Amino acid sequence: MSEIQIHTDQLQVVPALLGGFIFILGLCSLIVKERLYLSETLLATIFGIAIGPYALNWIDPSDWSSDEKALSQEFSRYALAIKVMIAGVTLPKKYFMREWRSMGMLLLPVMSVMWLVGSAIVKFTFNISFLHALAIGACMAPTDLVLANGILKGIFAESHVPRHLRNVLTAESGANDGLGYLMLFLALYLMRMPGGQAIGTWFYATWGYKILLSIGIGIVAGFIARKALRYAEAAGWVDKESFLSASITLALLLAGVCRIIGTDDILCCFVAANSFTWDDWFRVETKDKGLQETLISLISLSFFIYFGTIIPWSAYTSANMLNPWRIVVAIILMMCLRRLPAIVLSYKFIPAIRTWQEALFAGWFGPIGVSAIFYSVEAIKQLEKKEHSNGGRVKDIVYPIICAIVFGSVIVHGVTVPLVLMGKRVKTTLSASASSIWNQSNRRMSVRSLSGQRRSRKLDRGDSQSFMPGISAVSTADKRGLSFYTSSPPEPDYNNDLRNTDTNNTEAVCIIIGDNNAEAVGVNLRSSTAEVAFNDTLVSEDNGLYIAGQSGAPPSLPERVVIADKNVDAK
Repeated sequence: MSEIQIHTDQLQVVPALLGGFIFILGLCSLIVKERLYLSETLLATIFGIAIGPYALNWIDPSDWSSDEKALSQEFSRYALAIKVMIAGVTLPKKYFMREWRSMGMLLLPVMSVMWLVGSAIVKFTFNISFLHALAIGACMAPTDLVLANGILKGIFAESHVPRHLRNVLTAESGANDGLGYLMLFLALYLMRMPGGQAIGTWFYATWGYKILLSIGIGIVAGFIARKALRYAEAAGWVDKESFLSASITLALLLAGVCRIIGTDDILCCFVAANSFTWDDWFRVETKDKGLQETLISLISLSFFIYFGTIIPWSAYTSANMLNPWRIVVAIILMMCLRRLPAIVLSYKFIPAIRTWQEALFAGWFGPIGVSAIFYSVEAIKQLEKKEHSNGGRVKDIVYPIICAIVFGSVIVHGVTVPLVLMGKRVKTTLSASASSIWNQSNRRMSVRSLSGQRRSRKLDRGDSQSFMPGISAVSTADKRGLSFYTSSPPEPDYNNDLRNTDTNNTEAVCIIIGDNNAEAVGVNLRSSTAEVAFNDTLVSEDNGLYIAGQSGAPPSLPERVVIADKNVDAK
């Protein structure tokens, strides 16, 4: 019997618990996400707390390393690097060039306001100097891309959140995760240097070396990787598995190189991702493969299980001014004031956020997560590195405060956002009149006098209704703007060309027909009446109007039909 041994050390326990939780969650993932509307990261965090040192004590990360905080930073570093790389790859081609006004507003004034408001909350809640609060607030300025995964990717997001809103939130999170260095190091330099010297050092050391150099490396690396992969693929040198994992391996390469030279690895990975998929080739080739989404899910679940085990519950006492009531007040104020007012007041200057409802959603959904933990440990390292840093209590309280705020964000954004989206979608939902039209027995629709009537609403580029799978048609309230799918809605392609648009008619409308991969073709609606019968395979052909039939049409037929006016700016 001595040959039979039970191994209970953490080297064996951790894989068993991690794999078991992810496997069981996967068995009921659709129920959790599509019926209960619960966040996977919330469940992972609760599971981590349960198995951690303050509950069952099955896992204690402090036993893995002599420096638990350094372990947390490295874990968060590579989780962010991979996540921002995948996020950048999934954006439409030349996204930053097309949305430079939106990104400029979100990354400069809005992010600065988030930093200052967050710092003010920390100052008045925990009674520390504003300079010290600036360092802690800088850790919470970025919005977290790992925590945002549940609402920006997957079936729930595709069904309930407009794609243009998902794109801008993804791009913002990917970029500001790397720009957090700017806020943090400005506060740290002001702590240990005179004002003028601190600003000068900040410009050449942080702006010049960490930010601009990482952007340059990312652009060049992404360009070279794109050209090399296209050449290898055309020559038949690369297999399917290596092709799909190219972005992941590029993220690991750049994170390691930037770590060696001491520049901003997170920002470099995101810039490289945009450069890598600048022509949209890699995104189109990999968007339906599922590998990237699977990897993101595994990383998110693993990290937040780990996060649940490292929350320093014993630090929340009155001895260091971290009373539980202060923590609760700070969480509430952060969720309500840090981001929401800034977005709501400025959304008219952010073209990618089109309505006040979308502004409310974008303002509310700015989670604090993995990047905050990363920057909090960076702040501690920088303060410990300099003996005369004038850091005061910052290095003692920044980590517990950040962990508490992240936990609050996991709860708030993991529970309330799905509930809000259940009541009202961010974008206009199917109206009752549309449902009644579709449910008519003859399933026929007329679109009359489109070219001669004044439209009550003009559609932006790619503007169309959001649909649940299986719904084939919908009309807007005035029955003049029409958008419908012939099958489950594909991912919109905003890069299609509008052709044959009548520029002489100020009220002209055109119809765009195209599938996932083919370019769309615009056709003017010049006839006074176009009859559409949705129960036929090929419905109508009248004066150049071609419309595909309902779900089940042959694959060669188009899948998407959008009607827009002549002012659509599609490139």
